[in-house]
Amino acid sequence: MNWQEQAVTGMTLFDLALKNIRRNMKSYGLYIGSTIFSIIIYFTFAMLKHSDDISGLAETSKQMQAVMSASAFVLMIFVAIFILYSNSFFMKKRKKEVALYSLLGVRKRSIGFLLFFENIVIGLIALVIGVGLGFLLSQALLALLLKLMGLSLSVGFAFSMQAVIETVVVFFLIFLVTSLLGYRVIYKFKLIDLFHAEKKGEAQPKARILSALIGVLALAGAYWLALQDLMTSSAWRIFGLAMPLIIIGFTILGSYLLFNSVLVYVLNLLKKSKNWAWKGLNLMTSSQLLYRIRGNAKTLTIIATLSATTITAGGAIFGTYYNTEKNVEQFTPFSFMWEGGEQDIDSGIVEDAVSFEAKDITVEGEVYDQSYYVIDEETFMKLTEALGWDVENVDLAKDEVIMADPFYDERLEEQAETIEVGNDVKAVDQFFEQPLFNIQTLPGITLVMDDASFQELDGEEGTYQAVQTADYKDHLELSKELEAKTEHFSSAVQSYQDSIESSGAMLFVGSFLGLVFLVATGSIIFFKMMTEAEEDKGKYTVLYKIGVSKKEMKKTVRYQVGLIFLAPLVLGLMHGAVALMAFSNLLDMNLWEPVIIWMAAYTLIYILYYVVTVRGFNKTITQTAAQEG
Repeated sequence: MNWQEQAVTGMTLFDLALKNIRRNMKSYGLYIGSTIFSIIIYFTFAMLKHSDDISGLAETSKQMQAVMSASAFVLMIFVAIFILYSNSFFMKKRKKEVALYSLLGVRKRSIGFLLFFENIVIGLIALVIGVGLGFLLSQALLALLLKLMGLSLSVGFAFSMQAVIETVVVFFLIFLVTSLLGYRVIYKFKLIDLFHAEKKGEAQPKARILSALIGVLALAGAYWLALQDLMTSSAWRIFGLAMPLIIIGFTILGSYLLFNSVLVYVLNLLKKSKNWAWKGLNLMTSSQLLYRIRGNAKTLTIIATLSATTITAGGAIFGTYYNTEKNVEQFTPFSFMWEGGEQDIDSGIVEDAVSFEAKDITVEGEVYDQSYYVIDEETFMKLTEALGWDVENVDLAKDEVIMADPFYDERLEEQAETIEVGNDVKAVDQFFEQPLFNIQTLPGITLVMDDASFQELDGEEGTYQAVQTADYKDHLELSKELEAKTEHFSSAVQSYQDSIESSGAMLFVGSFLGLVFLVATGSIIFFKMMTEAEEDKGKYTVLYKIGVSKKEMKKTVRYQVGLIFLAPLVLGLMHGAVALMAFSNLLDMNLWEPVIIWMAAYTLIYILYYVVTVRGFNKTITQTAAQEG
């Protein structure tokens, strides 16, 4: 061992690594916190995947385990990218320190092992804390999942060694890769490059009108294509399954050019405006943003895309969950319905009960045969009264019918004006798009005829019962009893339970994956801005020495950080709003209320990251200015 290596005060590399971690804990704090949060969510998904409580849900368990496995895989890929991306910021910050070690004569291999140990120790700390907290929180999260799924099961205190092993292996491999990349930095750069790593910047970009125009047109084209109707649009017929890829490609291209060209153009205009530029530190603010805009454009595009993905997926899932009850009541209007005779049900819970005859007929068509369920006028009035429809007394002529088609879509077919039944052509007197029956029991189109025509009609006749109860969601046990005793049974409570289980599980997964994406995007901006704060603190020290107040410096920081946060947020919200509008039109659902709630929650958490970043930036520059001023 030579004297240069002895200069490391006799400490082992491991001791020095621990000391560096303690010294840089403020810098690593949010990185470690974000990583711990990711580990908690991954471990929770792994625990749920292997949970006995989930396995006991019969068919639901297969769906749940598949969802959890897919989510864990997506999370693993995303977290790996996030940790690698975050680690690159810290390596840039540490390059000068690495150069000093090298200048002192410490061998590259020793420096490499030092960085390797640091990353491994940080990874192990995050892994131990994440798995520990994940185990404690997994019980609460399992209870939350069961609640979202509408299941009243008791949650046992379970521990899965398989989930622990899976989590440890996955994240240990991720941290091992980041550690090896840190080791590689020592051999990749020259000493002078390491010293000037923090000083490298982008040349000030010029505003390109053509690029700005292409960016705007690409976004407009993506939005136009996204809002085209899937059923009737010629664009969908031409591009087919490639359409989503084209929309995503145009969106990413438009976002990048918007940040790289449109933003540059706007900042250049502001910089040339004397009224604005010469107020306070506005000139410095615009110059700083212009100087780094090309590097920021890539980051902003990634963040806007991630934000749009999170908002779209989360909004769609939350919207579906939010509308579960409405969708169930739309296609299962009666609490219970079955074919056969009446059953003994407590009269105290029954609001309406209709026993009726219906005939099943088939009408031959040119392309395909069409089946109809036919009822008479008296049955129609009883059913509509039980359903609360505002229908006046009907008096159909022999050549008239009323039609109810719950699956009618004006984009696919025209509303029928006449219908041929046997040798008779009957005019459609009234048309309803709501179902008269539970579609699980009597699916398809319903015809209402006058009493005489109904009696004369040839068709397969059946007796059916339709029961309406108060608070249908409280009668799951009764539903199971009736199902065991009847044929072609359907119930609103069972439909609701099935729907809430699947949509609740998706909401749980979507919410936590969305939170991980949000935490990661917020952290990426934080890391980038804090790196720039380290680079800029010398400039702010000079400003402080020449008389610029801390108030003015904090104001310019708010503007700079605000633009970096606001630009991708606004664009992400726009992308998400268009995507959700297309999703809403496709499913013919009104999602605006749940979507606005989801967007508001996303924006609120995003603003918290902005506040934390501004405080961290201000603390870095003001402390340096005060110490050197």
